[in-house]
Amino acid sequence: MTPSSSPVVSSLSSVAEQLQALESAIETVVRGKHDVVRLALVTLVADGHLLIEDVPGVGKTTLARTLSRALDCSFQRIQFTSDLLPSDVLGLSVYDQASGRFEFRPGPIFANVVLADEINRTTPKTQSCLLEAMAEGRVTIENHTFELPKPFIVLATQNPVEHHGTYPLPESQLDRFTMRLSMGYPSAEDERQILLGKARRDPLLEMKPVLSAADMLALQERARTVRMDDALVDYLLRIVNATRTSELLEMGVSPRGSLALFRAAQALALFDGRDYCLPDDIKRLAIPVLSHRIIVSPRYASGGRETDDARSALEEILKTVPVPV
Repeated sequence: MTPSSSPVVSSLSSVAEQLQALESAIETVVRGKHDVVRLALVTLVADGHLLIEDVPGVGKTTLARTLSRALDCSFQRIQFTSDLLPSDVLGLSVYDQASGRFEFRPGPIFANVVLADEINRTTPKTQSCLLEAMAEGRVTIENHTFELPKPFIVLATQNPVEHHGTYPLPESQLDRFTMRLSMGYPSAEDERQILLGKARRDPLLEMKPVLSAADMLALQERARTVRMDDALVDYLLRIVNATRTSELLEMGVSPRGSLALFRAAQALALFDGRDYCLPDDIKRLAIPVLSHRIIVSPRYASGGRETDDARSALEEILKTVPVPV
């Protein structure tokens, strides 16, 4: 399949077909991870950013590369280390002797798909250089503002097991990620297919673009038109408010989190060919969208992984909030 010749998305059936074709193409490379691929695409259609926490070697980088290849978009990988500087990410001004003036040389952040690999291994100063880019789609360098290419998504990774030499992401940084996901290990059969496929030829090298960057921008605009009934808006707000008042949590969800859940639900509806949201859209997305935005009270922490405690707390909260009929 070749990129669509027109960025205009007309009917809902056309939207669903485009998204399903994109999803299917990615799953020829990222095998056995349907839910992860679906939620990653929902994040992109919602014009958001994605944090993947998992051990090395489970396909995080492959997912980012496949996403950029399927959309025929530019891709940059930034390996975050303790000596990485903000200018290594954003770019810097270099003096040109021929012209006698400084010229800006953009850094790797100027790409459609940016893989921030092991983002928690760099210092807070370098981490913070992503804040403006992720929130506003632009960067300010030496009093000059530069727009980033669109669509724009930061796909960041970190290892939740190894903590030596890492700098935990502050809440302000975590709050800018639309979702937090985990890849998980593949099943035995999926891993077998991965081995056989890699032995013949890397399937990523054979992938052809399915959509264009313009197509994705049109899909993002279409997602914003998906209707959400007032009763569903109230349901979403009751969930968010419950995180702010629950004794299970020290910190609840911010208004940015409410907006992220709202937009993600709109994007998810498009995958089913709907121009309206359902309660199930909100329930399905509540944990991946909200779990990294809350802090579990030490009194209710299990002593295990923080992500597991956050998931458990949200599951309990979701049980207490009545679902609109």
